[in-house]
Amino acid sequence: MPGFLTGVILADLNLSVSPFLLGRSLWAASRFTAAMSPELIQQFLQATVSGLHDNQPPSVRISAVRAIWGYCDQLKISESTHVLQPFLPSIVDGLIHLAAQFTSEVLNLVMETLCIVCSVDPVFTANAESKICPFTIAIFLKYSNDPVVASLAQDIFKELAQIEGCQSAMQMRLIPTLVSIMQAPPEKIPSGLCATSIDILTTVVRNTKPPLSELLICQAFPAVAQCTLRTDDNTIMQNGGECLRAYVSVALQQIAQWQDDQGHSGLWYVMQVVSQLLDPRTSEFTATFVGRLVSTLISKAGRELGENLDQILRAILSKMQQAETLSVMQSLIMVFAHLANSQLEPLLEFLCSLPGPTGKPALEFVMSEWMSRQHLFYGQYEGKVSSVALCKILQFGITMDDKRLQDIKVKGDEIFDLQEGIRTRSKTSRNPQRFTTIPLLVKIYKLIVNELSSVIEANATRNTEEEWAQGNDDANDMWEDEDDEDEGLAGQLLSDIISCNKFDEDYYEDDEEDDPDVLKDPLYQIDLQTYLTEFLQQFAQQPCFSAFSNHLNDNERRILQSIGI
Repeated sequence: MPGFLTGVILADLNLSVSPFLLGRSLWAASRFTAAMSPELIQQFLQATVSGLHDNQPPSVRISAVRAIWGYCDQLKISESTHVLQPFLPSIVDGLIHLAAQFTSEVLNLVMETLCIVCSVDPVFTANAESKICPFTIAIFLKYSNDPVVASLAQDIFKELAQIEGCQSAMQMRLIPTLVSIMQAPPEKIPSGLCATSIDILTTVVRNTKPPLSELLICQAFPAVAQCTLRTDDNTIMQNGGECLRAYVSVALQQIAQWQDDQGHSGLWYVMQVVSQLLDPRTSEFTATFVGRLVSTLISKAGRELGENLDQILRAILSKMQQAETLSVMQSLIMVFAHLANSQLEPLLEFLCSLPGPTGKPALEFVMSEWMSRQHLFYGQYEGKVSSVALCKILQFGITMDDKRLQDIKVKGDEIFDLQEGIRTRSKTSRNPQRFTTIPLLVKIYKLIVNELSSVIEANATRNTEEEWAQGNDDANDMWEDEDDEDEGLAGQLLSDIISCNKFDEDYYEDDEEDDPDVLKDPLYQIDLQTYLTEFLQQFAQQPCFSAFSNHLNDNERRILQSIGI
C-alpha cells in the first residue's frame, strides 16, 4: 500500500496532465489515511491545502474539499487529529473563501466539511470562532430558504455550542440575530426564516452545558415563547414547542425563576404555549409534537405543575376528540402512556373523575382510542413506552382486581364470514366490518402478544441484515466497491458527483436516538423482546391465564408457544 500511495497517487499529483486526475488523486489519498505514515500524511495534507487555492481549477478545489472531509473523518477515528493541527488555519480560510465563489451544491460540501473541521480541535475552533460564526450566520441568512444549507449551518452552530471556549462569543453574535428574526413582523422576513431560527435556538440550548447564559434565558426564551403564542403558522408553533421542550429539559429551574415585567414566570409561558398547541380551534397538526413537550414537562416539573397538570390533561382529552391523524393521536396518547408508567393510580383516578364524549368516564374513551391504534404506533421509543405501559395496566388490573378497568369493553378481532367470498368495496359498503367485543384487559393481553411478535420479527430481520453485511465485508468486496464507484462516476457531470455525496452516505441521517430526552429515559434502554417475553411467561402462571387464553387466535397461540407457553 505505501508503494501504491507514493508510486501512483503521489506521483499523479506531480503531473499536470489533467485537473480531474489531480482532483481524483487528492480525494483517493484521503481514503487510505490508515495506511500512511505521519510524514506521508503531511505531504498529502500539504498538497490538499494547496488544492484549495484560487489558482487551482474548480475540479481540484472541490476534490480538495472532499479530501479534507476524508482526512478529518479518518484521523478522528484513529485519534491522530494532531497531524491536522498545523493545517487547520489554512483549511478554514480556504473553505470560507471558496464558499463565496461557487453554487449552492458546492456550498453544501463546504459547509459539511467546515462542520467536521470544527470538531477536530476545540482549542483551534475557539480561536477561529470569530471567522466561523459570522460566516455561518451570513450563509444561514442568505440561504434561509434552502433546507439543506440551513441544516448544515445548524450543525456548525451545534459544534460551536458544544465547545465551552466558543459559547460566550458565539451567543453574543448569534442570539441577537435570532431574537430580532423572531420579533420581526412576518411580512418583513422571508418565509420559513423564523421557524428555522427557532430550530437553531433549540440546537444551541440543547448543546449548551447548564446553567444557560443570561442571553439565552432573559432574551431568547421570552422571544421564542411570545413568537409561538402570537403566530398562526403551524411550523413555527411546532418548532416553538420543541424549543420550549429543550428549555424545560436543560434549564427548568432557570426558566421557572425568570419573570417578565408583569410577573409571569417562564413556566407560565410554557403552560400558555401548551394550551395553544392543544387549543381545539387550532389545526390538529400543531399537536404533532406536543406529547413530548407535555411528557418532559411532567417528568421535570412534577409537583410544581399543581392544578396545571389537570388543565393540560383536560386539554389533551379535548384535542383527542377532534384529532384524526395517527401521528397526532399517537403524540397525545403517549402522554397517558408515560403517566401509566410513572403514576398509574393517580391517572386512573383522574380519568374516572371526568366524563368522556359519550358521558361514560374518560378512562373508557382513552383506552378505546389507545387500543384501536396501538398496532399502528411507530417509533422504537414510542413502542417501548406504550408496550411497557400496557403491561403495567394489565398487571395492575389483575393484581388489584380493579373494576374500573375490568368493566370496560372494547373492540376485539374482526368477524369474517367464510361464506362471503372475496370482499369487494360494494360488499363492504353493504356489510360494514364487524368486530367482537371483549374486556379491556383481554384486549391489552392480545396487544402485548402481538407487540412481542412484531419485536421478534424486527430483531430477526435486523440480525439477518447484520450477518449479511458482515459476510460481505471482506477485502475483495472493498476493492469491488471501489471499482463500482469509479465506474459509476465515469461520465458524470461534476455537479452530479458532488450531489451524490458517496463519501458519507449517513451524514444527513437523523433518527430519534438523537433526542437527548429519549436517550436519558431508562425505558429506552430496555430490551423489549426480553421484557415482554418475561412478562408473558410470568402472566401464564396467574390463575386467570386460562380465561385470557380462550380469547387468543391461532397466530397468537403460536407466538406464545414460541416462548414456551
